[in-house]
Amino acid sequence: MLLSMTGFGDARDENDRLAVCAEVRTVNHRHLKIMIRCPEAYVRLESEIEKLVRERIGRGTVTVTLRIVALTEQSHYRLDEAVLKAYWEEIHRIARQIAAAPPADLAPLVALPGSVAEALEEAVDYEQDWPVIRRVLEAALEKLQQFRVQEGRAMQQELEQQCAVVRTNLDRIAERAPEVVVAFRDRLRQRVAELLAEFDVQVDTADLLREVSVFSERCDIGEEITRLRCHLDQFAAFLKEKRSLGRKLDFLSQEMFREINTIGAKANDVAIAHGVVEMKAATERIREILQNVE
Repeated sequence: MLLSMTGFGDARDENDRLAVCAEVRTVNHRHLKIMIRCPEAYVRLESEIEKLVRERIGRGTVTVTLRIVALTEQSHYRLDEAVLKAYWEEIHRIARQIAAAPPADLAPLVALPGSVAEALEEAVDYEQDWPVIRRVLEAALEKLQQFRVQEGRAMQQELEQQCAVVRTNLDRIAERAPEVVVAFRDRLRQRVAELLAEFDVQVDTADLLREVSVFSERCDIGEEITRLRCHLDQFAAFLKEKRSLGRKLDFLSQEMFREINTIGAKANDVAIAHGVVEMKAATERIREILQNVE
C-alpha cells in the first residue's frame, strides 16, 4: 500500500475550558521534518505532539498548526508594559523632531502590535488540556491518513501502468535481440561480397564468423534484460506490501533506468532503440511519481 507524502487533515473540538483546532499539512521531503506552530503557553507539549506525528508518518515535511482558545470567563490577556513604554518614548521623540503634538493618553497604543499579550500561561492546566488537544490532533492525523491513502491508490495504479509499458517494450526487445546478430551477419556478408566481387576473391568463413562473434558479444543484452525483468518483479512485489516502501521503490527505479540505458548503448538496432525510448519515458514518469511516495 502506497502513501502519498502530500496531504491535509484538520479537526476541532472543545471542552468546558478550551476550544481546539488542529491542522496538519504534509509535503514531500527526503526525510521526516516536523514543524509545530502552537500558542507559546503550550510549547512544552511539542515533544508529545511530535511523538504522535512520528507514530503515523515516516517521511515528508509535516506542519502542525494548533489554535487554542480559552473558554473560561476570566481574561487571559495583559498589557505588555515594556512594549507600551517603548512605543510611548518613540512617539514622543518623533513628535519633538517634527514639532507635532504627541498623544495625550495610551489608548491609541493598545492597538499596536505586541501591546497586548496573551497570558495563557497563567490558566494552562496541562493534565486537563492535553487530552482534548491529543484527541483533536489524532482526528486531524486520521483525516490526513485517509487523504494520503486515497492519493497513494491513484499513484499505485499509474505506477503499475508505467511498469506495464516497460515490460511490454522489454518483451519486444528480447524477441528482437537475436535477430540483430543475424541481420548484422547478413549485412556484413553482403557488403564484403560486393567489395570483393570485382577482385574475384572469396572471404574466409572463419574470418566472417569471428567478426560476427565479436559483434554478438559486444551487443549482447541478455543479462540486462534478465536483470530488468527481476527489477520489475521486485517492484511489483513492493507495491503489494502493507507498508509504503517509497525509498526502496525509488532505488529500484534508478536500477531499472541504469539497465535501460545499458540496453540502449549496447544494442545497435533501430527497433530496439525505439523500445528503449519508450522504456526511458515510462521510467522517468515512475521516478517522478515516487518523489511523492512515503
